[in-house]
Amino acid sequence: MTKLTALTLSTALCCAAVPALAQSQGEFTLGFGLHSVTPDSSDSVTTAGLIDVDANIRPTLTFEYFIARNLGIELLVAWPFEHDINLVGTGEIAEIKHLPPTLSLQYHFVNQSRATPFIGAGVNYTFFFDESARGALAGTPISLDDSFGIALHAGVDFDISDRSALRADVRWIDIDTDVTVGGADIGRVNIDPIVFGLAYVMKF
Repeated sequence: MTKLTALTLSTALCCAAVPALAQSQGEFTLGFGLHSVTPDSSDSVTTAGLIDVDANIRPTLTFEYFIARNLGIELLVAWPFEHDINLVGTGEIAEIKHLPPTLSLQYHFVNQSRATPFIGAGVNYTFFFDESARGALAGTPISLDDSFGIALHAGVDFDISDRSALRADVRWIDIDTDVTVGGADIGRVNIDPIVFGLAYVMKF
């Protein structure tokens, strides 16, 4: 599934919803979940060749504060994600970790059902660390620059009580990083992942 297909499908669910109870200003939610970061690095051609980045699942935490009726600001944080970086035709050349805190402005659609769709947009800052060369590059210094980009978000909360819900969501995040190997810049890797998540959300 491409990023546009996933986001279009989620947005369609939002628009099709029947006009759950409003979230009032000053309320907030806390979510505990798992998210899968699935990179789309298919167009990342560097001077070393085509780079491919594998997927990874990690625990996540979200906090959302409602600044107005149904309108909230959400912060997503996570346990560090770990990815293998592969050079197509050669195999694994590096292993990296990153933290991708994401801040979004979100609108939750008012409706009479137990399902509350929402959409949002914001910014992401990805911090790369513990870069380690593998395979053909073993022993060679490697580093990835931090990334700053936009993030899009859509999902649905399924109420299981007045103060809790199960959430299914999807994000697209613009993550691009310049890669340096042995002190030489080999080009930019466009990670641009689709992030799929499931979470338990508590309302306060």
